Amino acid sequence: MSRALVLGGGGLAGIAWEIGLLAELAQAGSDLAAADTVIGTSAGWVVGALLRAGPGLEAPLAAQLAAYGSDAELPVKIDPDLLMNMFGEAVSGARDLPAALCRIGAMALATPTVTEQERRRVIEARLPRHAWSEGRLLVTAVDAERGTLVTFDRDSGVDLVDAVAASCAIPGVWPPVTIGGRRYIDGGSGSATNAGLAAGHDIVLVVAPMTTPVRGPFPGIDDEVHDLERAGARVLVVTADDAARTAFGPNPLDPTVRPASARAGRRQGWSLAHTVRAFWTASR
Repeated sequence: MSRALVLGGGGLAGIAWEIGLLAELAQAGSDLAAADTVIGTSAGWVVGALLRAGPGLEAPLAAQLAAYGSDAELPVKIDPDLLMNMFGEAVSGARDLPAALCRIGAMALATPTVTEQERRRVIEARLPRHAWSEGRLLVTAVDAERGTLVTFDRDSGVDLVDAVAASCAIPGVWPPVTIGGRRYIDGGSGSATNAGLAAGHDIVLVVAPMTTPVRGPFPGIDDEVHDLERAGARVLVVTADDAARTAFGPNPLDPTVRPASARAGRRQGWSLAHTVRAFWTASR
C-alpha cells in the first residue's frame, strides 16, 4: 500500500496554513512524513522540504506564529485581479496547455523583478537544510520557454535551493530561475497541485490552500482527482476553508498574514484529524 502526499501552492499564507495543518494532523496521529512520495508545488514544496527535513514541524510552526518582524522575506504588493488579468491576456487564444505556459513564461521573462540572487537568499533562509532528504521528494517547475512541467528530486543533480526557488518563481512577481542554462517558473503555473504526479500510489492526500477551476487548457483539481481515482487510487482533498481564506487576505505574499494563516491551518487540522487519520492509515 503506497501513499503520496501532495502539497499545493498558495504563497506565504499557504506555507503557514500547510505547516499549521500538518503539525496538528501529526499531533493527532497522522504520520504524513512517512509518505512514500511527497510532491510539492510552489509553497507546497517549501513545506515538503521542511517535512522531510524533520524532526517534526514544531519549530517551523513556531516561526510562522511569531509576530512579523525583520526577516529574509521580500514584501511584495500584488493585485490578484491584475495578476489574473495578466495571465488571461498572456494565454488568450492558446491552443493547449504547453502553448499557454509558454506565453506565461514569456511574460515572466519580460517582467522586471528582483535579481535571482536576491530571491535565492530568501529561499535559503526558509529551509533549515540545503541538502536533499532521503525520502522521495518531487519538486515541480515549468520550463519558461518550452511550457513543459518538469520535476526535480535528489537524483536530478539540481541544488535543493535552486529547485525550490524555481518552483516558487511566480510569473510576473519573482524572477525565473536558471538551472542548467534553462529558465524555470512556478510549478503551479499550470496546476496549483500537479496532483496527477501521484499516479501509481494507492492512497493520495492532497493538501491545497488554493485550487483553481477548469479554465481553458488548465486542468482543475476535480479533473486531476478523477484521473487518479480512475487509475485505482483513493484520494482525499483538503482545501482552505472560509476562515482560512479570510486569514490569507487579499495578498497571500504578505509576510504579515503568516500567524493568522498558521492558526487557521491548526484549527482545520484539529477538525479534520479523525477523518485524515482514518484515510491515511486505511488499507484495502
